[in-house]
Formats: sequence, structure tokens, C-alpha cells
Amino acid sequence: MASVRDLKRDINYVLGDIIEAVYIWELTNPEKDTKKSEKIIDEAIDTFDDLIAKVNAKDVENRKNHFKAINQELEDRGRKLIDKINALS
Repeated sequence: MASVRDLKRDINYVLGDIIEAVYIWELTNPEKDTKKSEKIIDEAIDTFDDLIAKVNAKDVENRKNHFKAINQELEDRGRKLIDKINALS
């Protein structure tokens, strides 16, 4: 892990791209119901808030392992959100 700043940027970029992908889906499918896509956006925002709170936590014993775990959680939750976008119909 290069730095906390880079981890925060990664969180911002990944989840921002996921939200952008949902908006693109909504624009290309105007006749579809957007309730599911809005839930994905809400989930992405909640994920962002959770991960940033974990990054800013000061009471961790091993910072390196803590940040690696956050990075892994970002990947896992990001993949789940992407799978949900791909499942929209």
C-alpha cells in the first residue's frame, strides 16, 4: 500500500465509476424501472462511507494489515456491485 491518500483515491474512483455505470445504464434504458439501479447507487454510497470511516480509524494495531483488509473489502464489495449492474434488466 503506497499511502492512505492513494487508498482513499482508489475508493473514490472505484465507487464513482460504479455510480457512473449505473447512470449510463439508466440513460440507455429509459423505459426500464430505476428502483433497482437506485438501490445500487445507495449501496455504493454506503460502501464509500463505510470504507472511508475504516480508513480514518485511528485505533488500529497493525495499520498495514488494516489497510490491506480495506483494499480487499473494496475489491469484494465493488465486484458485487458490478455484478448487480450487469444483472439489471
